[in-house]
Amino acid sequence: MKIRAILGAVLMLLGAYMFLNRGGTFGPGEIFAYFWPSLFVIPLGLFFHWLYFGMVGRKGIGLLIPGGILLTAGMVCQIAMLTGGWGYMWPGFIFAVAVGLFEFYWLGSRNKWLLIPINILTVLSILFFIIFSAGSMLGHLSGQPIVAVAVLLAGALLLVGRKKQA
Repeated sequence: MKIRAILGAVLMLLGAYMFLNRGGTFGPGEIFAYFWPSLFVIPLGLFFHWLYFGMVGRKGIGLLIPGGILLTAGMVCQIAMLTGGWGYMWPGFIFAVAVGLFEFYWLGSRNKWLLIPINILTVLSILFFIIFSAGSMLGHLSGQPIVAVAVLLAGALLLVGRKKQA
């Protein structure tokens, strides 16, 4: 297990380095430039979830709406920063609101009327993503980034995949 975890982490770091170092140097300033969503936005979304699940409980159900929005928007921003794809990731911000409302619905009182805006926002997000973005994204992601993402995924699978019983 130890060697598998070490190899997985090394492959993930190598893939991230290959992805970010596409024809230039990668210094400390670029870490903040590329990873500001993971450093600031995603932790804030996780903080709202932690407040609900860990401290406040059922009384603070409203914390899930900004928590879901910030967590999803942070992931959208992180993907857009790493791929340079702000032009095709923007429907994710519409989807972020749907995620926040869905968390509120799922863990709250399950008011069926909340499903109307959740479904409208989800369908709009998927529709905009397909219509305006799919062709752009497929044309943009070619060459070395595909190899880098494959190396990242291989490392992640080694870390979280099931080990064989001997």
